[in-house]
Amino acid sequence: MEINYAADRKSLFVYLDGELDEYTAKQAKDSIDKKIDENIFVKNVVFDFSKASFMDSTGIGVLLGRYKKMKKVGMNGFIRNPSTSINKILQISGLYEIMPKIS
Repeated sequence: MEINYAADRKSLFVYLDGELDEYTAKQAKDSIDKKIDENIFVKNVVFDFSKASFMDSTGIGVLLGRYKKMKKVGMNGFIRNPSTSINKILQISGLYEIMPKIS
């Protein structure tokens, strides 16, 4: 899993590339948490899945944990560009209820 970031005055963009699963979860959590802490002034965090090839239930846990961290500091979370299979996992998990899908 490779994670790249971009930020503007309102949003932090998290670009996920590769597989988000039990083998990459800790690295992903640590990296994303660090970037959230560094960009505490933004209001939105957008998780872009356009280059993500796979995500399992561990990935849902990573996203839920980041959501809880973001909510504590008043940030909103959004999902963008999931593949068909990742989109299905996100729908079934109910994650779109708390982190809406955007275009």
